[in-house]
Amino acid sequence: MTDDLRVRFLIVDDEQSIRKLCMTIGASMGFVCSEAESAEAALAVLETQAPDIVLTDLMLPSMTGVQLLQRIKALLPRTEVAIMTGHGSIESAVQTMKLGAYDYVTKPFRVEELKLILQRMAEKVRLVMENQFLRAHVSNEMQLNAMVGSSVKIQEVLRLIARLKDSRSPVLVMGESGTGKELVARAIHFRGSFASRPFVAVDCGSLVPTLIEAELFGHEKGAFTGAIKSSKGLFPAADGGTIFLDEIGELPLEMQTKLLRVLQEKEVRRVGSSERVKIDVRVIAASNRDLEAAYRDGTFRKDLFFRLNVISVHLPPLRERKSDIPALVEYFFDRFSAEKILRMTNAAMKCLQQYDWPGNIRELENCIQRAVTLRNQDVIDVYDLPPALRPSYAAGLETEMPTQAAEAHTSDLEDLERITIQRVFEQVKGDKVLAGKILGISRATLYRKLKRYKLLKSTAISA
Repeated sequence: MTDDLRVRFLIVDDEQSIRKLCMTIGASMGFVCSEAESAEAALAVLETQAPDIVLTDLMLPSMTGVQLLQRIKALLPRTEVAIMTGHGSIESAVQTMKLGAYDYVTKPFRVEELKLILQRMAEKVRLVMENQFLRAHVSNEMQLNAMVGSSVKIQEVLRLIARLKDSRSPVLVMGESGTGKELVARAIHFRGSFASRPFVAVDCGSLVPTLIEAELFGHEKGAFTGAIKSSKGLFPAADGGTIFLDEIGELPLEMQTKLLRVLQEKEVRRVGSSERVKIDVRVIAASNRDLEAAYRDGTFRKDLFFRLNVISVHLPPLRERKSDIPALVEYFFDRFSAEKILRMTNAAMKCLQQYDWPGNIRELENCIQRAVTLRNQDVIDVYDLPPALRPSYAAGLETEMPTQAAEAHTSDLEDLERITIQRVFEQVKGDKVLAGKILGISRATLYRKLKRYKLLKSTAISA
C-alpha cells in the first residue's frame, strides 16, 4: 500500500519517550507516523502534510492541547484529534471533546487501550474518505449521464469522446457558454484508463492575474506577501492524470508564454524556487471564444493554439440540437425529483423547443430545476416555466390568424389557453396583477380573455 492510501498519524508531546512509544504503536498499525515536541512544531508539520489523526498532550510547553486542537480543526476540519491527559485533568479533557476532540487518553496508558482508540479514529477517517470517494463517484456518474441526446451533432461528440478516452494527446473543446465543455472533459477522463487518476479543473477566467503562476505551478513559503505556506500548484496536483483548463483564452499573453514552456518541457518551477519538477499531465483546454481569430488579432499565442489544438471537439449550441430537449428534460426530472415521476405537457414542451436558449444546457437545467421546485403537481405546464419562455407562447395565443390553416388550430389553442389561465388564477387566488405577470400579458388583455372564456363569474377576482 502506498503512503497516499495509508493513515497519517501525528503524535505531539514534549516527552521523547512518549513520542517514541506512540510512533512504534502507530507503525505497528500500518500508519505513516510523524512527531512534534511542541504545538508550534506540530503546526509546522501541518504546512507540509495533512495528518489524518493527531494525538496530543493536553499540557504542552507554550500552547495547550486545547489551543492546538482549535488550530488543527480550523485548518483541517476532517482531521481527528485525541487528547492525552493526566488523572488530575480528565475534566478538562472531557471539555475538549465538546470542542471537537474525538476522545481522550489518560496517562499512564495501556498499549492496548491506545491501540483501540487509534483504531477507532482510523476507521472513522477511512469511512469519511470512502463516503467522499463514493459521493464524488456518484456525482461524476450523474454528470457523465447528462451527455444524452440522439441528434447527429451530439452523437458525433460522443463517438469522438469514446476515441479520446485513452489518448494522451492535448484536446481543445470549443463551444458557447453552457454547452457542457467541462462535462466533455470529465467524460474523456473518467470513461477511460485515466479514471482512477487525478482530474483537476481550472477556471482560467477566475484566477487572480497576479497569482496565476503561483496557482498553476505552485509557490514556496514566503515567495510573496500572503504566502504563509508552500503550495505544490494545480499542475503538479494533476500529475499522472488530467488538467482541464477552462476558458483558456482568458489567460494573459505573458502567462500563455509560461504555459507553452511547461507543455513543451513537461516540467514546472514553483514561484520562489529554482528547482524544476517533472510532470506528466494530459491537457484538455476549452474556450467559448474563437481562438483561431484570437491568435490572428494577436490576443492569443499562435504557437500555444497549435500546441493545444491537436484534437478539437466542437460542441453544438442547444438551439442546433433541439430534438435532444425531451431527453434532457427527462434527465433533469430524474436529477431534481428522483422520488417523483414527473411529466411535461405538450404545450410546455413546445415552449422549450421554440426558445433559442442563449444560455444553452445550463439555462435549460436552471429552467427545469425552477419548474420542479415551484410546481404544485406532478405535471409541468406552461405557467411553471420562467417568464422569459412564456411571452412568445402568450403572443402566439393572442396573434390573430386569419388564414384557414391557422383557424384549424384555434380550437386547440383556445382550450389550452383557457385551462392555463384558469390554473394560474387558482394558484394566485384571483390576483389579476400577479396572474398577468405569470402569464406574461397585460391586465387589460387578461380581463378581455377572462370575459371571453367566461371565467369572470366562476373565478373570484381580486381588484
